[in-house]
Amino acid sequence: MAPELQSPSPEALAALLDWYVANDVDVAIEEEAVNRLVARAAEPMPEPTQRHAPVSFESAPRPHPQPTIATALSPEADALAAREAAASATTLDALKVVLSRFEGCALKTTAKSLVFASGNPAARVMLVGDPPGRDEDLQGEPFVGPAGPLLDRMLAAIGLTRAEVYMTNIVPWRPPGNRAPTPQETAACRPFLERQIELVDPDYLVCLGPMAAKELLPTSEGLLRMRGQWFPYDTGKRTIQAMATLHPAYLLLQPLQKRLVWRDLLTLKAAITAATV
Repeated sequence: MAPELQSPSPEALAALLDWYVANDVDVAIEEEAVNRLVARAAEPMPEPTQRHAPVSFESAPRPHPQPTIATALSPEADALAAREAAASATTLDALKVVLSRFEGCALKTTAKSLVFASGNPAARVMLVGDPPGRDEDLQGEPFVGPAGPLLDRMLAAIGLTRAEVYMTNIVPWRPPGNRAPTPQETAACRPFLERQIELVDPDYLVCLGPMAAKELLPTSEGLLRMRGQWFPYDTGKRTIQAMATLHPAYLLLQPLQKRLVWRDLLTLKAAITAATV
C-alpha cells in the first residue's frame, strides 16, 4: 500500500516561497523540462493579415516636425529672465510673488520653503546674510536657527531690534546640505536681491558672512580684511554705505571673534547716530 501523502503545513509553504524569492524564481515549472525553442518552431506561423492598404512613400505626406520644448534654460537665459521678472515688481509683496513663480534657479527644486525676508520694509538698516539653513528652510524666515538669538543680542547691543531692521539672504532657497550656492545659482537670484534692496532703499547695508560680502561688495579681499569698512553701494536710486561683518553662525563656532563684530557694530551705530544729529 502506497504511503498517504500529507499536505505541507503553512509554515513549510511559507519557507518554500521564501526560498523561491531568495533564488529569484519567478515562474512555475512543470514536472518535465520543456524545450520551448523546439516547441515554438513546431507551431505553424500565422498567416499575415493585411489591415491597411499599402502606402506609397512617394505619395505619402510627410509629417511636420514637432517643436522641442526646452526643459532648462542656459545660465545666461536664466539671469536675463530673472532681471526681467525682478524689474516687473513694483512692491516687495509683488517681488515675493514673482520670485515664488521663478523657475530659473535649481535651488528651488530641493528647498522646502521660499525664504524671502523679515523685519521692517521701511528700515534704515538692511541685513543680507549667507544662504538660509535648515531652520530657515522649515520656517520660511531668515535668521530663525541657532544663530538667530545671537543676532538679536548683537542688534540689541547697539539699540536695535528685529522690528527695526530688514533681513534677507543672498539666495532665497536653502542649498542642499548647506553647501555654498554655485555661481549660476547666485547669478539667477541676484536680480531679485538687487531689486529687493532697491525697493527697501535702506541707508545702511550690512553683509553678514563671506558669501554675502563677496556677492554685494566691490572687493576681492577676504572677509577678515574687509570687515568693518564702508563701501559704496548703488541701490538703483542712490548710493548708500555698505559694510561686511562676521555671520552670527560663525561666532557660535568662534566666540573669540565677537570682539571684531562688536567693533563693526559700533561703527554702524556711530554712522546712524551721526546721520540723526
